[in-house]
Amino acid sequence: MDSFDLLERTIENCLRINCRSYKPDYIRRRVQSRMRVLQVSDYEAYRHVLLSSPPETNELRDALTINVTRFFRDREVFEVIGREIIPEILSRKSRIRIWCAGCASGEEAYSLAILLWEYLKDHPECSGIVYATDIDRHVLQKAIEGTYDRQAFQEVHPCRVHDHFIPLGDGRYRISPRVKELIRFRYHDLMSGRPISTHLDLIACRNVTIYFTAEEKKRLTAMFHRALSNNGYYVMGKTEYLDRELQDLFEYCNPQEKVLKKLQAEGNR
Repeated sequence: MDSFDLLERTIENCLRINCRSYKPDYIRRRVQSRMRVLQVSDYEAYRHVLLSSPPETNELRDALTINVTRFFRDREVFEVIGREIIPEILSRKSRIRIWCAGCASGEEAYSLAILLWEYLKDHPECSGIVYATDIDRHVLQKAIEGTYDRQAFQEVHPCRVHDHFIPLGDGRYRISPRVKELIRFRYHDLMSGRPISTHLDLIACRNVTIYFTAEEKKRLTAMFHRALSNNGYYVMGKTEYLDRELQDLFEYCNPQEKVLKKLQAEGNR
């Protein structure tokens, strides 16, 4: 076992992640970035730093779980969700269950909750919940707090900022309680093979799998299929795609915005 293999095993033990789920070059690049910051010259030396410094464990976790997001990022996707998907689901049932997988610091989950609230206020007979999960406990805590700088609202109409956020007077805003009560934040490892729940109506997992291996992407997509109810929706990132081997699980209902709909097994159609 060479020094990098040994480091990967240490990373798995310290961070409780499976390095084999990620593309090998991705792990190596992130580790080397941390090594440059610390001015550490070799993998064995960095392994000792990782074992002796809990703060570095957090720094490496942040480096591996990139959390670049903002409210209503890729606005067109959310327009489709708010205008088409949520109304379609709640036209055939009274309660909607949404999973925002890999929610990072919460902007996307709250965006979904805002869309849900805006629908529910005009349809009091309906209800819903958004499960928001991530493997990074540090960013989950930020999501739970629900406080954001103005730069997070680059793609949010001023009316929405006014309606759903409370200004704190220091350039930051806090999500309104009525939106926050629609969300349940949870720690969850997507590589566990277990969904956060079942009989879900919509799963949004956007720009999370781009660093995963092809096999892990397939396993994750199959898990989402199992977790969705019949006619449930899966929204992926703009640069992500459905593997050909899994095209019997989903069909594109909006290819441009990467919105897919669950296909039932042949025997259940």
